[in-house]
Amino acid sequence: MNPSFDSYNGSAHYQAATQQRNRVMRNTYWLLALSMIPTVLGAYVGLATNMTAALSGGLGAIVFLAGAFGFMFAIEKTKNSGLGVVLLLAFTFFMGLMLSRLLGVVLGMGNGSQLVMTAFAGTAGVFATMATVASTTKRSFDGAGKWLFVGAIVLLISGLLNIFVFQSTALYAATSTVAIVLFSFWLLYDLKRIVDGGEVNYISATLSLYLSLYNIFQSLLGLLGIFGGED
Repeated sequence: MNPSFDSYNGSAHYQAATQQRNRVMRNTYWLLALSMIPTVLGAYVGLATNMTAALSGGLGAIVFLAGAFGFMFAIEKTKNSGLGVVLLLAFTFFMGLMLSRLLGVVLGMGNGSQLVMTAFAGTAGVFATMATVASTTKRSFDGAGKWLFVGAIVLLISGLLNIFVFQSTALYAATSTVAIVLFSFWLLYDLKRIVDGGEVNYISATLSLYLSLYNIFQSLLGLLGIFGGED
């Protein structure tokens, strides 16, 4: 065996892995920033046209889930091509459109604009905090994925039960609070995977981060509307 040759191979492999990790992270952050544009555009179109006015209660939930899961399936199938980027941006437009109904309710309050900005700032703060933790901690969160998934399923079922059965403001507030905590940790989990090189596809990485941020913002905005809105 040649120790110097083995050392060279190890160094070259480490450099290649580092370059790939940095490339995935850079592309993910750029695409995540770009995805905010169609999200805002979708929300604006929804507010301007009132397209989602009829999508209340169960019908709104069905349209949202069908559209969201349909887009996510298509994005994962095309994540290794340019079509994946197109579908991701179309998905974020759809998500902005679906968000417009909640935005319309909150903006109709006396301090609605302030609440939206507060929710945005809070979401940005969570992202900055989790990104800092992910880039500095040595701890691995690989085992947390299955628990986060189970938590998301329980949260989804609870939300659907509240829409179709209970229709309780208190339960909505409770599930929104849990959603903020759950998706904050999911954000940390995904960011850590990118930092550690566990995620090698920037489209999949962007989709995961976007979903966490969307859910945090939506849940935070809902809570602010309930407890801080001037109706």
